[in-house]
Amino acid sequence: MNENRKQDNKPQGLPLRYGCSLKTLTLWILLGLLTITIFSIFEGNRGTAEITYSELLRYTSQGKVNNVIIETGGSLEGEFISEQQIEESSYSKFVSFIPLENTSIIDSLQAHGVAIEGRPQRMDFFQILLSVGPILLLVVFWIFIMRNAAGGGNKAFSFGKSKAKLFTSDKPKVTFEDVAGVDEVKEELQEVIEFLNEPKKFSRLGGKVPKGVLLVGAPGTGKTLLARAVAGEAGVPFFSMSGSDFVEMFVGVGASRVRDLFIQGKTKSPCIIFIDEIDAVGRHRGAGLGGGHDEREQTLNALLVEMDGFEENEGVIVMAATNRPDVLDPALLRPGRFDRRVMISMPDVRGRTAIIKVHIRKMPISDSVDINKLARSTPGFSGADLESLANEAALRAARRGGKSIEPEDFDAAADRIIMGIERRSLVISDEEKKLTAVHESGHALVALFTPGSDPLHKVTIVPRGQALGATSFLPIDDRHNYSRDYCTSVLARLMGGRAAESFYLKTMSTGAGDDLEKATALARKMICEWGMSSKLGPVTLGESGEPVFLGRDFGKIRNYSEDTAKLIDSEIRKFVEEAYSNAVKILEEKKDLLELMTEMLLEKETLTKEEIDELIGRVKDLSPDPSGKKEKDVGHGSEKDKGRGKTDTGSNRKG
Repeated sequence: MNENRKQDNKPQGLPLRYGCSLKTLTLWILLGLLTITIFSIFEGNRGTAEITYSELLRYTSQGKVNNVIIETGGSLEGEFISEQQIEESSYSKFVSFIPLENTSIIDSLQAHGVAIEGRPQRMDFFQILLSVGPILLLVVFWIFIMRNAAGGGNKAFSFGKSKAKLFTSDKPKVTFEDVAGVDEVKEELQEVIEFLNEPKKFSRLGGKVPKGVLLVGAPGTGKTLLARAVAGEAGVPFFSMSGSDFVEMFVGVGASRVRDLFIQGKTKSPCIIFIDEIDAVGRHRGAGLGGGHDEREQTLNALLVEMDGFEENEGVIVMAATNRPDVLDPALLRPGRFDRRVMISMPDVRGRTAIIKVHIRKMPISDSVDINKLARSTPGFSGADLESLANEAALRAARRGGKSIEPEDFDAAADRIIMGIERRSLVISDEEKKLTAVHESGHALVALFTPGSDPLHKVTIVPRGQALGATSFLPIDDRHNYSRDYCTSVLARLMGGRAAESFYLKTMSTGAGDDLEKATALARKMICEWGMSSKLGPVTLGESGEPVFLGRDFGKIRNYSEDTAKLIDSEIRKFVEEAYSNAVKILEEKKDLLELMTEMLLEKETLTKEEIDELIGRVKDLSPDPSGKKEKDVGHGSEKDKGRGKTDTGSNRKG
């Protein structure tokens, strides 16, 4: 076995005993031709004079010419009787050109006893090089092409060969222990491995091994990682290929590669074939240009036939991954091809806890880091986001010279992932800084005193990314459904920044542009998708049934009248204006708190949940209470919410 590997590693073409490769031989040939060319240029002109036809007649009449050689075409070469002084240089030979229609030079040469010789026109070195050179280059090029073609792989004449990478047992393994947060998906894929390892366990009851498994999920949820884990757990040959690797600029290459891939799979059966980003070749047929002759559609047709055609593919299971199942061709998704569709969703709190533990298991983590609290503070994070969170925290700890990763490192890493890097070098005037502080204080206070709103986590006026400031909130639990009261509270806190600017500073700024955009989009969804408008009723307005054309979706189809469109616009304005009025009402009641929070933000730049609770308690102690009773709870600023992490809802003030 080892000898075979050594022989396969020998370069193709010339044997090793010649001590040179084809590339070296070509270099020596070109170097030799260049040397001959230079030598011919200098040697050919030594001792030879170029004379005109008139000078030739004169030298002949003076008896200075010894002999001449006349070539077909009028070229003439000759020798002088003795070295003659021509143009202050000594020459023994000369060359000239004579017109063929003038024969007087022949008579003159004969009259003066000059020996005359005739011969056909001969080619000089340059003429030989021009005629033979292209042929020589073609021969060298052909040898080079054939040598590369013999090497296989992605060389010439192997366009139709599959580019799939084969993973065997000697490769580094990724197992299910390296995958967390998707326990149900691992159970589903574990069955696929059992189908391959123990087919009789299922066939004895008449069951058939599924031919295809489609992994569907948002970007970063771990589809490719799961496929690599299956490769490590299955113990069978695993072919991996990207959907974009099938299609090339040459017609028919994609279909040829599909056929070659399945031929390789059949020879190593049982095996798994994994196609990543299958939507590159599996999109709806008839949605592009070129009709049935489209190269991508030919590739898809070949894939359909190989997965479930006339011939059986026993022991070959196809796995594929995509985040766009809506654009795949229905023939690809039917039973018999992709029998199982495995959904990989965003991880919940328990899933995020398990994922974080996987990524930090080789990191020196401080004992003060609470993994459960960190998982609660990152709702909406995918597995890739959590991996980036752990990595950014480690990099920050290394930059500050720490020996372990502290909680503040994770907090700063989360801020960097959500909002971007801090821009402390940005020069901001005092007036603009105050405007930002008022804006963010408005977001925070409206959220604190709006029933049903998410707990407040942090307020900052430190510029990050494109935002001049940010107010972050932390949901108590992962939300899967949104009530109308919750959506109304989100609208109110989104309008809190603009309300604070208008109420406290009597002005408006462009910093509320992002808030207005999100509030309008949320109100439109409440009305058109979720049926939360009393005037329009529980109906869905607009549908997304339009086919995909050239890989793009052109949005929703408008299925309502102009009168309904006007009513939708009126309802959107009503929802947003009501949220704005509620925000202004809250800020009027909490004017003293708004002013004090603005001053503290200008002083500290960042206020945590605990500091804001302390500020609210100070204002309560200073304000008179006619009833003689202290308010125990303010909004969602209760003790049970203290110490939680953070998430960002987009309440950012952009510059």
